[in-house]
Amino acid sequence: MASPVKRSDKLKRLVAVQRHIERMSENELAATTRYRAEVNQSMEETIVAIGSMDPVHRQFAQQYAERFGRLTTKEKQLAGVQQIQEMKVLKERTKADRLEENMKEARDHEDREAADNSIYELIEITLASQMIK
Repeated sequence: MASPVKRSDKLKRLVAVQRHIERMSENELAATTRYRAEVNQSMEETIVAIGSMDPVHRQFAQQYAERFGRLTTKEKQLAGVQQIQEMKVLKERTKADRLEENMKEARDHEDREAADNSIYELIEITLASQMIK
């Protein structure tokens, strides 16, 4: 007969899953942060092109201004997404930490119960051996 699965073992698996979800959220946040940096870099390059005295750039000043507007909108959207992702990472980390605390408490409880049971068994053996004498 298979031994019953301990509560701490179940919680240990849940902690592993929750930590994985946390890492996935962190990866999403990192990707958004990288993309936001790329958009900011493009904005800087567009500003340089708008302010350039090069005749080629002057011809495209209107297109640069429109591009800058689109990049600004994109940057604002990404800032909102990044804020939401930061909150999600914090939420997932908090869940994982709470599960880990519960797992440790369950393990401590199981260890205490096992120690108590072994003491009870020792007392029973001692009493049984005294009765036989």
